[in-house]
Amino acid sequence: MSAEPSAPAWERRFRAPDLTFPDWAPGSPDRFVFATTETGIWQLHAWDRSSGDRRRITDHPVGAQTGMPTLDGTGVVWFQDETGDESGRWFRQPFGGGPVQPLFDPFPIAWNEGLAQAPGLTAVAVSDRGGFVVYVAPAGEPPKELYRSTEAVRLGGADGAGLNRAGLSADGSLLCLEHSEHGDLIHTAVRVIDARTGETIGELHDPGLALLAACWSPVPGDARLAVLDERYDDERPAIWDLHTGERVPVSLEGFEGPVTVHDWWPDASAVLLANLHEGRDHLYRFDLPTGRLTPIPTPDGTVSQARVRPDGTVWLRHSNGHRQPKVLAANGEEIVRLEGEPAPAGRPFVSWHFDNPHGQRVRGFHVTPEGPGPFPVIMRVHGGPTWLDSDRWQPEVQSLVDAGFAVGMVNYRGSIGYGRAWRDEIIGNVGRPELEDVNAGLSDLVSKGIADQRRAIIFGWSWGGYVTLLELGKHPDLWLCGVAGIPVGEYESSYEDSSPLLQAYDRALLGGRPQDLPELMRDRNPINFADRVRAPLLILAGENDSRCPIRQVLTYVERLRSRNHPVELYTYRTGHRTNDVGEAIRQQRVIRDFLSRHVPAG
Repeated sequence: MSAEPSAPAWERRFRAPDLTFPDWAPGSPDRFVFATTETGIWQLHAWDRSSGDRRRITDHPVGAQTGMPTLDGTGVVWFQDETGDESGRWFRQPFGGGPVQPLFDPFPIAWNEGLAQAPGLTAVAVSDRGGFVVYVAPAGEPPKELYRSTEAVRLGGADGAGLNRAGLSADGSLLCLEHSEHGDLIHTAVRVIDARTGETIGELHDPGLALLAACWSPVPGDARLAVLDERYDDERPAIWDLHTGERVPVSLEGFEGPVTVHDWWPDASAVLLANLHEGRDHLYRFDLPTGRLTPIPTPDGTVSQARVRPDGTVWLRHSNGHRQPKVLAANGEEIVRLEGEPAPAGRPFVSWHFDNPHGQRVRGFHVTPEGPGPFPVIMRVHGGPTWLDSDRWQPEVQSLVDAGFAVGMVNYRGSIGYGRAWRDEIIGNVGRPELEDVNAGLSDLVSKGIADQRRAIIFGWSWGGYVTLLELGKHPDLWLCGVAGIPVGEYESSYEDSSPLLQAYDRALLGGRPQDLPELMRDRNPINFADRVRAPLLILAGENDSRCPIRQVLTYVERLRSRNHPVELYTYRTGHRTNDVGEAIRQQRVIRDFLSRHVPAG
């Protein structure tokens, strides 16, 4: 989907084709499934590398990104969200095209908690208002319920893209679950069960620490599962052998920041590691028998996904703040070339450190226009909150810089990537550490001559939208205006309308249901400070959002309108995000127009 040649650079960056990592069928490794925006909306594609044939699988107005080949490469399966609220069903189709059928029939519309495949067996987990359920379907048979819980249960690897390598073991005998049955979704536990009977084979639970499944050994009969634990503060890999029950740490020294596992080498002799340090990723091969660590050269930036091909070569999806994503081999070869104009280069992300009021070192990035400051500044707050800003491609950031703004991105307390204590500091204390760190970042940019204090804007999506609304109510004199995308403005009804997984996350983050925490909500629920908001505000919200639902957004907007406060509301038809490039551009035009009317130039 190419932009008109006369279109501004910011719009051409949005329209430049993007793609997810192309994952292959283990039994036919030249057959791939991936999503692209070539048609103007994220849709799944099938690609036969040996023949060069590529076709679009989905053509849905909501778009689709969650899909994979079948193990033998004869088919494709994907999850289709019908409205944008992230609930839906799994479908299947022959790899070369043909009739589309439900993967499981009959099967209810529900939220996706992961799908995994093994020879002769498929496992799927879903959630609805009744709880979390795991099903297994032997080849040719309808799915049967294997596991049920009222607390969050997902397949291992459910958050990963493409073929799930952490759910079912290579021979299909073992099924890995990540759960919060102890009541804490932020510090998950890992359980492995018999994939036919549901009997528990092994359990890992480090109270107060998070555990995640990374990937099973690819060798049938090998019962080793790579996991990530926090026994050494930052995430570190370990190898858990379900035959012996032993968990052996991967011995690493001198690393700062989390180390995760992307994949195994095909003979299970080594694992592919990624170290996230200061918002940038670095890849390594770790040989298990010898402990030898070998760097895999990669450019500075973010590796969103990496895999080891059957011949032992490494492929990765890479981007950085000023360059759009590409799928590369480790030798730098570009694997997939998309149709359409490439994105104009952007301004580089600059690593940034400053101290908060407690003397803690806070990290992040800033981006500035060409020329000397001070510039009007946008403090752009990331979502999550257990997420981070890294050196990765974000067309919106470059759009704001093109409009003349400096952009500050703060990895506030609550962000991942800086140790469990940093992440966990906001548990039961949301809405205070984030504001302290963002405001300290603004002060630092002002002191450096980068930012103009009189033209400071607070801006964020999702949890960043929550922080934006809280900032405007608690620090009304600090901000010239604000932009809150898909925010939480009224926490209690937001919780009531959220998906089951998001409700479990909120309970872990807050320390209970919002309704049961009146003292915390009194001081950290944005609607309680709506009458103190002075700055003009733009809110963007999805009509079918199951993470930050629309009802509570409308309640917050009506509170402002009841006192004739200048608030603008833009709504769109789908949910927490849009897969439609055209819609993303419309939103960006609304944002740029709002800023142009409220931020004086010069």
